[in-house]
Order: sequence, then C-alpha cells, then structure tokens
Amino acid sequence: MADQTPDSPTGSSRSSDPARPPSGNPTPRGKESLPPEKYARLRAEAAAPYKGLRKFVYLVCGASGGIGAFVFLAQLLAGREVGSALPNFALQLGIIALMVWLFRLEKSD
Repeated sequence: MADQTPDSPTGSSRSSDPARPPSGNPTPRGKESLPPEKYARLRAEAAAPYKGLRKFVYLVCGASGGIGAFVFLAQLLAGREVGSALPNFALQLGIIALMVWLFRLEKSD
C-alpha cells in the first residue's frame, strides 16, 4: 500500500509533489525567489506601513478644508454672520495648512 497523506482528499501519495516536504507545509522562500521590484516594494511598505492610505487621507481632509474655507469666505464676502464665519474660516485655513504640512512630511521620507 502506498504512503498516503491523511488530509489529502484524493489519497495521493506524498512522493507525487517534490516541492512539498513530508510535513505538508510549503517550503520557505527567501528574497531570492521574489522579483527585485516586488521585494523593494514590500521593503518600502514594511518601513512605512499604510503610507499611501495616509497620503490619501491628507488629501481628502485638505480638500474638505478647502471646501469649508470657500463656504466661509463666501459668507465673509457677503457680510453674513461675520462674527461666527471668521473663526470658522481661520480654522479651515489651519486645517489646510496642517494637511499640506503632513503631506509634505510624508513625501520627504
């Protein structure tokens, strides 16, 4: 009777797949088996996880601040509720400045 793996649904023998060791686990691979581009991309992602997502969030929050600044600037130019629109406009400009600074800080790394 052939040596069969107990977890194999077809009952194939262990000697049929030379890439698999007798334990059934795949063989470990080193960096030599990865293409250099993919290895470099994975190293960059490990060094700065979620960098692309953070940059996207900075852009979206900056755009939101830009829309808010436009709305409050329109209120200021129209002269409506200047007492509450001016601090809100300054806050929106601060959000834009913060997002630009964070984006540039992220880009410089």
